[in-house]
Amino acid sequence: MKILLAGGGTGGHLMPALALAQALRDAGEGIEPVLVGAERGIEAQVLPRYPFRYHLLPIEPIYRRTWWKNVRWALIAGRVWRAVGQVLEDERPGIVVGTGGYAAGPVVWRAQRAGIPTALVEENAFPGVTTRWLARRARQVHLGFPEARARLATGPHTEVFTLGSPVRPRAPEEGGRLAVLADLGLAPARPTLLVFGGSQGARAINYAVAGALERRLLDGMNVLWGTGEAHAAAFIGYAVTGRVVVRGFFDPMTTAYRAADLVVSRAGAMTLAELCAWGKPSILVPLPTAAADHQTQNARALAAAGAAIYLAETELTPHSLAERVRGLLDDPGRLQALSTSARARGHPDAAREIVSKILTLTS
Repeated sequence: MKILLAGGGTGGHLMPALALAQALRDAGEGIEPVLVGAERGIEAQVLPRYPFRYHLLPIEPIYRRTWWKNVRWALIAGRVWRAVGQVLEDERPGIVVGTGGYAAGPVVWRAQRAGIPTALVEENAFPGVTTRWLARRARQVHLGFPEARARLATGPHTEVFTLGSPVRPRAPEEGGRLAVLADLGLAPARPTLLVFGGSQGARAINYAVAGALERRLLDGMNVLWGTGEAHAAAFIGYAVTGRVVVRGFFDPMTTAYRAADLVVSRAGAMTLAELCAWGKPSILVPLPTAAADHQTQNARALAAAGAAIYLAETELTPHSLAERVRGLLDDPGRLQALSTSARARGHPDAAREIVSKILTLTS
């Protein structure tokens, strides 16, 4: 049986699809995951590196701020409709799963009109427009945050589960934290701060970290700094042998997570799912321009659960960042409390559990 996984445009919607694809492949013989994304999305660069069949369609986003760009949909709607129809006809899937983003909407919508069972995976505390639009006719909706339930209007036959966001399984430990720090050239006696803003980086966070390092506000700790590939050259000069490691991006992130005692990051849903799965205390600086301000909703939900510290970008300075970092690293009890609460919200087996629910749609 083939199961289509539609989603992408950004890594936050593509990574859950990849985690589910792996879980489906592990579920047993006779199940084939097939991914569907957008030609212009990040999936065009990422999917060729994975062992799954996939289709890239000429789907474009719906623009909120620059709304006049949506006039292009009048030109491409017919082509998108035909392309989606061709994929459904060629693959004849038993189930279609949408993981969000503009790449998922047309595929799940047409599958629902064709009578194919559909499931939605919503990673954010504030559901995206694709999930809100399609939830009423979906057979299942899987939530990463329980707070999202109140913001959805589901149909009479829709089952809603809160099993967490699907993340790829943690790799087996290979020597633990001390070995990772040694590989990075960092002293194990110092606490380690991990800072990153995703593969694209976060300009405001980068400048705050740079300012804190210039003022020596982060002395006494190791710093693992993922600047984003586009910003790596501008900040590589801040690297300090044995104490500050600067990279564009940590791939795999497991190395950085194992080393970290505290994390500073954006508040994308998949980042938070990983932080909770690892039980990492964190300071979250949401991207204020994210669609529907969903990162702020994510960060506030985690902070309300006692699993993170919320720091608005408008309040982010070298001093405010360093003050919060030092306050936590100097308070082991509070750091442990954040870690315990984060782990309580974590769902490291979410992909496997979601797949087991999805497969019941064939019965």
